[in-house]
Amino acid sequence: WFFEFLTDEIGLDPTKLYVTVFVGDEKNNIPRDTESAAIWKRLFAVKGIDAQEVVIGSEADGYRKGMGSGRIFYYDAKKNWWSRAGVPENMPAGEPGGPDSEVFYDFGLPHDSKFGLECHPNCDCGRFLEIGNSVFMQYIKKEDGSFALLPKQNVDFGGGLERIAAASEGNSDVFSIDAFRDIIGLLIHFSGKAYDDSRYTRSFRIIADHVRAATFMMGDGVTPSNTERGYVLRRLIRRAAQHAMKLSVGDKDKGDSMLVRAAIMTIEKYKDSYQELEGEEAYRTITDMVWNEEKQFAHTLDRGMREFERVAATGHIDASEAYTLFTTHGFPFEMTLELAEERNIDIDEEGFKREMKKHQDISRAGSEQKFKGGLADTSEKTTRLHTAHHLLLKALQIVLGEHVKQRGSNITQERLRIDFSHGEKMTKEQIAEVERIVNEKIQEALPVTHSTIKKEDAENLGAQREFGAKYPDMVSVYSVGPSGASAENPKFDKAFSIEFCGGPHVTNTSALNGVFKIQKEEAVAAGIRRIKAVLQ
Repeated sequence: WFFEFLTDEIGLDPTKLYVTVFVGDEKNNIPRDTESAAIWKRLFAVKGIDAQEVVIGSEADGYRKGMGSGRIFYYDAKKNWWSRAGVPENMPAGEPGGPDSEVFYDFGLPHDSKFGLECHPNCDCGRFLEIGNSVFMQYIKKEDGSFALLPKQNVDFGGGLERIAAASEGNSDVFSIDAFRDIIGLLIHFSGKAYDDSRYTRSFRIIADHVRAATFMMGDGVTPSNTERGYVLRRLIRRAAQHAMKLSVGDKDKGDSMLVRAAIMTIEKYKDSYQELEGEEAYRTITDMVWNEEKQFAHTLDRGMREFERVAATGHIDASEAYTLFTTHGFPFEMTLELAEERNIDIDEEGFKREMKKHQDISRAGSEQKFKGGLADTSEKTTRLHTAHHLLLKALQIVLGEHVKQRGSNITQERLRIDFSHGEKMTKEQIAEVERIVNEKIQEALPVTHSTIKKEDAENLGAQREFGAKYPDMVSVYSVGPSGASAENPKFDKAFSIEFCGGPHVTNTSALNGVFKIQKEEAVAAGIRRIKAVLQ
């Protein structure tokens, strides 16, 4: 179906399509993938193409042998085998894997011999671009190192949207397609730099890619931070800012910021298709976050540069110094490398990577200790505050608007904390109204009902969910109210609050046994507010 999609739906010229398949592995007794080759021959024949087979072997063999008159090429496991561990020899016992078949588009560019003597589909000269592949998950590695067929086999397909778009436009540069063209045009205009100047091409591409990705993340409610998703977002924005400086488009005013303008372009381009980017609230939140992060990064660089100069004066930067520059001073390691190279200063790059891995291992181990849902424990007091948390989120949406979404939480025996999307400081009147609603629901003694339903049904009910969490087909849902609701008849259509949640909760709001009080409301990031509250 992928071949039909490319040729009949997208309209790609089949004579420009070339495919690769697995050559086999005699050592591990894995046969050559002649089945895929035969299917490809039939598909090409339908288009009047006689698809000849060529055995390449390794990538190095490809540069030596070339393509001949081939259309279907056999490569080794480094190119046409997939498993999490890589080639068959690296796979641990119990890991599944299998051969794959890849589709390449030929842009017809002349071969650049600096990449190798002859061109072939896996050549890096730019003539060919992989636009899709199918992994045949059919093997599992046994304890004795041999391979057996999986009892249930499947095909795992992957296709690159931008790559297919590049092929359909006949443009070998993915960053020149319309998804990125406007942003890069903006950068060219304001920087005065040429995109095809090799000194700046990479910077243009990084800014366009990173700002687009960051904009969608912020639209989904991620905020810059030093942990988890927020850290990924922070790295994206700051790396884009770093390369904006290379293009001399770092700015002192939000209205002139190229990153902000690029984010606005992304919003305008996609808001009709992605409701997360629609509306004044999303516009203000995203642009504020980009600008605030850009300003903070500029201050970080000033401090980090002073520390770099101090360390660089010794003529050598060891692993611990590079690591401290990165983690303590926020100075990008990529920038440390570039500055060190400019000044002919030795730097322990491998040592830095070891330090980073050690830090990541510690962080990963720590994250595995956390309770789900932000609960510190499952004590009675924490459980009561957990239910109050559900009431609070719904009350905030009633008072402030449906744009309010939970962006983080932490619940202990003493207090609850919620981070939520909202662009302005709450007024005293709004805080009082939220408290009134929560306390009203406590006084109404509403039943708290647990149900296990299909994820699709929960989504259709408008159940609130944790951002970024992956849910199974059947999900746990807690609903508050109405009076008379039960597990047998939860009365979702009249419920006050419905959330994806694993619990635990009280069975009735009267069990909260106290008066709900907001102790503090404050900003934690652009477009994100935080409330701390208690039951008195």
